[in-house]
Amino acid sequence: MSLSIGIVGLPNVGKSTLFTALTNKGGLAANYPFATIEPNVGVVPVPDARLDALAAIDHPARIVPATVEFVDIAGLVAGASQGEGLGNQFLANIRETDAICEVVRFFGDPDVVHVAGRVDPQSDVETIKTELVLADMATVEKAIPRLEKEAKRDKAGAAKLAAAKKALAGLNEGHRARTLDLTDEEREALYDLHLLTMKPMLYIANVDEDQLDADLPEIDGCQPVPISAKVEADLAELDPAEAKEYLEAMGLEESGLARLVREAYKLLGLQSYFTSGETETRAWTIPIGAKAPQAAGVIHTDFERGFIKAETAAYADYVELGGEAGCRAAGKLRQEGKDYVVQDGDVMHFKFNV
Repeated sequence: MSLSIGIVGLPNVGKSTLFTALTNKGGLAANYPFATIEPNVGVVPVPDARLDALAAIDHPARIVPATVEFVDIAGLVAGASQGEGLGNQFLANIRETDAICEVVRFFGDPDVVHVAGRVDPQSDVETIKTELVLADMATVEKAIPRLEKEAKRDKAGAAKLAAAKKALAGLNEGHRARTLDLTDEEREALYDLHLLTMKPMLYIANVDEDQLDADLPEIDGCQPVPISAKVEADLAELDPAEAKEYLEAMGLEESGLARLVREAYKLLGLQSYFTSGETETRAWTIPIGAKAPQAAGVIHTDFERGFIKAETAAYADYVELGGEAGCRAAGKLRQEGKDYVVQDGDVMHFKFNV
């Protein structure tokens, strides 16, 4: 599974500059609203030092990291849900993503005009929240007549209608659908509506270079990830060795991309396991709590369908003991069955039959 994150923000908050830096894509960045006319999509590797450690042991022909897809959505403005600016076509692009990452301007640069004329992070967050809530209200209101007809036919339709009305009441009060007191059954009933405010939200604080270690206030109950788009843009121009030196000179242990991906994994409840051998060393993304057959299915559906067992070693054991042979000799290579809950960093080899 590949994680997809939609990047949103008001115009001139540094959103496209950040996207360009994160993805090395060279997308259009300009000092005027709506520089991004079509949604840019960039697929980037998930930074994970464990891959290099495994590769140093197994000397594979190739190393394949997990990936994250970033979708750069054009700058939203007040009234977007009614078609202001570039309007609903961009709201529609967000519906396809797993999570929404909002870039909020904290940096002060008189040469980059703020669309509202002042740097006010809380106001910016409220503006976009309002537009997403209004867009969802329109979606639910449009769906209710159809759901009323379905409700007359069966209980499932009635449940969907009741969930939609409950969601609409909460949206009318200005709440995100994700924060409403909904049961699992109600969330399932609303799934087909693809509500924007049901998606998990991440916040990036686009800060000045000297604010990267600042204690920033929470945004909408969440701790923002401080990133300097300018620093990330500089890093994108450097080779890995130079980038490492630059980060050290800045007093940083990792890039903004690494911090962002880690927070996205945490938000969405994701983790990585590995397969490693002469052919390749590879990271696979799975939900926390996934069992061995589900993990196998990420590689190929046949692996899950015909799952027999998984030879498994903990990452720390694999590295300490020098790979699969060392783990086997030390009794650290386990045979796990269908009920095994995969742990972050497990190194696995699946046996299956179809």
